[in-house]
Amino acid sequence: MKAMILAAGRGSRMCELTDITPKPLLKVLDKPLIQYHLDNLQQAGFESVIVNVSWLAGQIERFFERDYQGSLNVTLYREQQALETGGGVYSALESLNCDNQPFLVINADVMTDFDFANVSNDISSLGHLYLVDNPAHNVKGDFYLDPQGRINLQSQRGEKALTFSGISVLSPALFAQSKLEKFSLGDLFRKYIEQGLMSGEQLHNQWIDVGTKERLEQASQWQSALRKAQ
Repeated sequence: MKAMILAAGRGSRMCELTDITPKPLLKVLDKPLIQYHLDNLQQAGFESVIVNVSWLAGQIERFFERDYQGSLNVTLYREQQALETGGGVYSALESLNCDNQPFLVINADVMTDFDFANVSNDISSLGHLYLVDNPAHNVKGDFYLDPQGRINLQSQRGEKALTFSGISVLSPALFAQSKLEKFSLGDLFRKYIEQGLMSGEQLHNQWIDVGTKERLEQASQWQSALRKAQ
């Protein structure tokens, strides 16, 4: 399975931190945030990954030229203008070269101990979303997951709302009718959820949306505790 890391965003909620540093390169302890995903992908047996870049793209390119020490075959896809999450994936499909097979997509600004070796690689839906319990910053959640593994926009039988983790397995067919250059994955997901064409499952792993300075500190505290326990 191929993998893609979404690393093109501005990261405006980080305020001044991302004025001079792209969010994927912000440090969690002594490692850039994106390095945790790269390490996890390598440990899970992935061989290659495509990373889309836009905001302060040169810094991420230099990171891979000078500082990345892993063995993944990394392809950088540079967007001339930020295309949002959906447009970013859509525009990179040819470079991803996934032969019409499902591929893994990870938001660069999440952190998790989920083992990417366990992702579903034989999905029958257009997209398979990994959901988590609602964090304090998203108490209303995003979607509902029914007992059959279908994702819905409303509760069907009293299911509780869950939050999209930023991790998904997507079929290229999800983008078959895409005509816009710039659009969000969230909007695309909702379109096909309404048609009953999206599946999912709940993760019970550690997970943080590292979207603010406060949550960046939480991620560092988590990793510090892990190292002390080793």
